[in-house]
Amino acid sequence: MLQRIQTVYLIISALIMGALYYWFPLIMDETGIVIIVKNELLFLGLIFGSIVLTIISILNFKKRQLQFVLNRLSIILNFVLLGIFVYRSLILAGETLVSEKGIGVLLPVISIVFLVLANKAIKRDEDLVKSVDRLR
Repeated sequence: MLQRIQTVYLIISALIMGALYYWFPLIMDETGIVIIVKNELLFLGLIFGSIVLTIISILNFKKRQLQFVLNRLSIILNFVLLGIFVYRSLILAGETLVSEKGIGVLLPVISIVFLVLANKAIKRDEDLVKSVDRLR
């Protein structure tokens, strides 16, 4: 069923990752060298991979175990993306021209929180179905 709470969490997570791609700034150092650009293949792959896994998870609402596994894979992709953001931010020497790099690092964390909430709701549904099956 698409009206379950985990579907809402998954839609919010996909929208957050879409917002990350749309609003992610181009980070340059003071000499004009580009440090992070949103069109880099690594970032595109991780962001769109997470969005695609989340959408597939939404569409597989009848298969709760598959939904749980896809959410876990999306969480792993978000952690990898977060690690790359932190690594690239830490190798910067000094201040950048765009000091708004913190919000780009924060969005995968928010997405991870919503994916974990969705997994908890999926687990709750699975436990409910198992308890009803025991009564039969």
